[in-house]
Amino acid sequence: MSTFTVKAFGAEAADSDLKQLAIVRRTVTSNDVEIDILFCGVCHSDLHTARNEWHGSIYPVVPGHEIVGRIIQVGDNVDRFKVGDIVGVGCMVDSCRECESCRDGLEQYCEKGNIQTYNGQDVHLNKQTFGGYSERIVVDESFVLRIPENLDLAAAAPLLCAGITTYSPLKHWNVGPGKRVGIVGIGGLGHMGVKLAKAMGAHVVVITTSASKVEDARRLGADEIILSTDEIQMQANANSLHFILDCVSAAHDINSYLSLLKRDGSLTLVGAPEHPLPVAAFSLIPSRKTLAGSMIGGIKETQEMLDFCGEHNITSDVELISMEEINDAYERLLKGDIKYRFVIDMASLKN
Repeated sequence: MSTFTVKAFGAEAADSDLKQLAIVRRTVTSNDVEIDILFCGVCHSDLHTARNEWHGSIYPVVPGHEIVGRIIQVGDNVDRFKVGDIVGVGCMVDSCRECESCRDGLEQYCEKGNIQTYNGQDVHLNKQTFGGYSERIVVDESFVLRIPENLDLAAAAPLLCAGITTYSPLKHWNVGPGKRVGIVGIGGLGHMGVKLAKAMGAHVVVITTSASKVEDARRLGADEIILSTDEIQMQANANSLHFILDCVSAAHDINSYLSLLKRDGSLTLVGAPEHPLPVAAFSLIPSRKTLAGSMIGGIKETQEMLDFCGEHNITSDVELISMEEINDAYERLLKGDIKYRFVIDMASLKN
């Protein structure tokens, strides 16, 4: 298979800064589109993978799975897109397409393992996949998404991960009018959870450890705020929520949040703490509560989410950075010094 070389930014080892690299992309096959990347969001998963914190990184790593760009070439069999279309690529670029999950449109749960946008296995080139911290990317049209025309492109990029990661569980657990919904943690994921749950018609309750985030939580659309460090507030809100979306990726006391659920309530994890979270059996048993997890969404649902965001004019709160600022951005991300998502202007890599 023929290939071409593009500029990218990546890490060559777990303890090294990201720097400019040259990577190989395949030329378009009959079902592919080639995308000139305009913006790429920075997800905490990028940092975890670049630093091998999940113990499976293949180096060199080129992160980035919140990709927005313009199609510059299409394969002979492509019929869903044309040159010039503004599109997105999220966390997956392929799956087996044959298992029950794939047939159900749930490619994220592919039983053979979906192919991740980076640090996955490129079946065409028989090497690892490289992500969106690069000039261009080639993707099968079945894993490419349309970006609503009314959305700011930079602010839309995080919808491809943070947006669908929060939308999918909110939709699956039927969040909407008449439901009291808790959002734990107001960061890259949590702030999207607040916006989406509010747009779905739920009564949104933000649960945070930080009094400094109360005003911003209201700006994002929260109807109520609970300070989880205040035992009186936590006790006053026991058994009050139908659903909780836990967006925290650091160690935290999940049992205290389970106490806020009503009978038959569910708490769903979308944050990914590095270490296991202790869960007491009696945090679940007395009121038939459910502890669950959720991971992004399938392609159909991701397009549904994008269309929903277009209809409600929902985007991420972003800070635009140049490619050369990525290492500083990672350090700030570790400190929580961002409201609420970094997005790379990829023009800075192409100059």
